[in-house]
Amino acid sequence: MDRLTAMQVFADVAASGSFSASAERLAMSRAMVTRYVAEMEQWLGARLLQRTTRSVTLTDAGEQCLRRCLQMLALVADVEDEVAPADGQLRGQLRLTSSMSFAHAHLAAAIGDFLQLHPLLKIDLDASDRQLNLVEARIDLAIRISSEPDPALIARPLAPCDSVLVASPAYLATQGWPQHPAQLAEHRCLAYANFGKSTWSFVDGDGNHASVAVAARLTANEATVLLQAALAGAGIALQPAYLANAALADGRLCRVLPQWTPPQMTIYALYTSRRHLPPALRALLDYLVQRFQSLPW
Repeated sequence: MDRLTAMQVFADVAASGSFSASAERLAMSRAMVTRYVAEMEQWLGARLLQRTTRSVTLTDAGEQCLRRCLQMLALVADVEDEVAPADGQLRGQLRLTSSMSFAHAHLAAAIGDFLQLHPLLKIDLDASDRQLNLVEARIDLAIRISSEPDPALIARPLAPCDSVLVASPAYLATQGWPQHPAQLAEHRCLAYANFGKSTWSFVDGDGNHASVAVAARLTANEATVLLQAALAGAGIALQPAYLANAALADGRLCRVLPQWTPPQMTIYALYTSRRHLPPALRALLDYLVQRFQSLPW
């Protein structure tokens, strides 16, 4: 048994909580993932995972084993990075996570261009809004949009992130244009999932502030879904400008309350430590900073 691969498989199952999900992420059959975990348990003489029909959780022995496995995998990664080839080519694999909307709008193209520059490098991107534990999920870099990034992580700003209120011409023709944020409470609003309610805040050019609690008719956990709903005339959505700009430019969406501005957030690259930063990760960070700072956000 390749014990290093078995550790990687076990750590991935522990992070995902699913043999099937890990099989898909690792490009293995589910049977192979099960076999690696079983052989790990046989090798250590202990049950590492508690399996039920709905979930996979760590046993006490599994928690102890996972800590050691993560240390071993990190050590192997450090060795691979520090013993760099003489030709200076970036090698290995980086694991990234990002929201699906930003991955779709900008990050996928940026990664594609970066990989063209470094043909021996591989990148695995988890595009979802799940807040992954970077250590447990073995994520090298997280791209997140926030006003207050996690203080436990190193945060490198990539670009500002403005938000805009948008709706389709058809919706506004039938429901009318709100003239003040308070009137949003009377409209069909589309909001990021938050128990069916959201508070939207704004400031105008004179410094006046306004907040309104909208009882959203439709909520979703992903911005692209809300964008498509707005395009279909379902209501007014609060969208990141990077996602809505194209539809605003070609008239498929209209800007609502343009004199009122939602709070600006920042697109950050988050990682766990400045120490022993792998060359590939450092190169990717510098590339993303340069690329995104040059875009007309």
